[in-house]
Amino acid sequence: MALTGRTALLAALGALPVGIWEPSWTGILAVNAPLALACACDFALAAPVRRLLLTRSGDTAVRLGDPADVTLTVTNPSRRPLRAQLRDAWPPSSWLPGTEVEASRHRVTIPPGERRRITTRLRPTRRGDRTADQVTIRSYGPLGLFTRQGSHEVPWTVRVLPPFHSRKHLPSKLARLRELDGRTSTLTRGEGTEFDSLREYVPGDDTRSIDWRATARQSTLAVRTWRPERDRHILLVLDTGRTSAGRVGDAPRLDASMDAALLLGALASRAGDRVDLLAYDRRIRALVQGRSAGELLPALVNAMAPLEPELVETDARGLAAAALHTAPRRSLIVLLTSLDAAPVEEGLLPVLSRLTNRHTVLVASVADPKIAEMAKARGNTEAIYDAASAAQAQAERHRTAERLMRHGVTVVDATPNELAPALADAYLALKAAGRL
Repeated sequence: MALTGRTALLAALGALPVGIWEPSWTGILAVNAPLALACACDFALAAPVRRLLLTRSGDTAVRLGDPADVTLTVTNPSRRPLRAQLRDAWPPSSWLPGTEVEASRHRVTIPPGERRRITTRLRPTRRGDRTADQVTIRSYGPLGLFTRQGSHEVPWTVRVLPPFHSRKHLPSKLARLRELDGRTSTLTRGEGTEFDSLREYVPGDDTRSIDWRATARQSTLAVRTWRPERDRHILLVLDTGRTSAGRVGDAPRLDASMDAALLLGALASRAGDRVDLLAYDRRIRALVQGRSAGELLPALVNAMAPLEPELVETDARGLAAAALHTAPRRSLIVLLTSLDAAPVEEGLLPVLSRLTNRHTVLVASVADPKIAEMAKARGNTEAIYDAASAAQAQAERHRTAERLMRHGVTVVDATPNELAPALADAYLALKAAGRL
């Protein structure tokens, strides 16, 4: 129950003449008694809130940055019309800052025995699951003097998926893949290590590809054509430890790593390879295995959606053991982690040989573009100190990358916008060279 602002205004207006002409208890009673009676009648005529029936429907998943519509159906089973203000409460990150009040509040009028649908439009600003809170309804009487108020639990969850910005690069990478596979007209043959077919020799072909046995059976030179390796196993490993929580621009490093993993997963599945996902810090946070090409991308985005960086040091030994268990046969292990010197030297390097002895390892890391900007700064003393610090940080990353490459690891170090296409290019280069 609650009094409205209209009741307070009427009480104030009635108290003014009483205070001027009849400042007594009789005058106060003469004004407030009719007002109290009107409030009681208004309360009695307001539709009861507890008896309302509420159900939800609408979107259950949405990409980060896109809107999601959730419909709330309100049924009024009473014999009184419902005049109400409704608040559909969700976590603050369900809307853009400053828009939550307007988006979550609705006015509704429902005649007796009827129902109305109310749509709440969400615009989430973070990945993960957004769960609806209580629906609070304030029911007004016909005079608008007194209200009934109550809350209902109407559960609903909207999963906010990674945005997958790098999907714009997928057509160009698939074109490069078709070029490697020999399915488009090019000046050079498709590269690879698996025999595909024989064709007639043309000037410029590698003489090492001439098939002399086939040539002996015909009057022209025959050369072998090749295609990239197929049906290889790719294991995407996301490091969700504390280094993935560092923000580069407006998002943590983990988000850029996810975007790169999604592009590589989509590309590798189109190339005929099998792709699995492992997210790990001190325990397995997500695991996707054995999905077909059509099921892979939905499974990846659903597994990545609730992932958040954990503020703990990644257990490198546990990560290596989990990767080896997930990939028992020779595979390409793509480790999306940090190139910071301390975590690599103290954590990854001591266990790296366990991975490289059995698998091809590719390490991808998110570089901060601000460091490159600082390294170019000049003009004053402060800018020069910033440039010196940035140059030292870059040199340290280069040394760390070189140490990894000496162990046979392919390293991709790029800014968030460039990491996904650079990782896809590295995969295509390994595939063309027959190193998968």
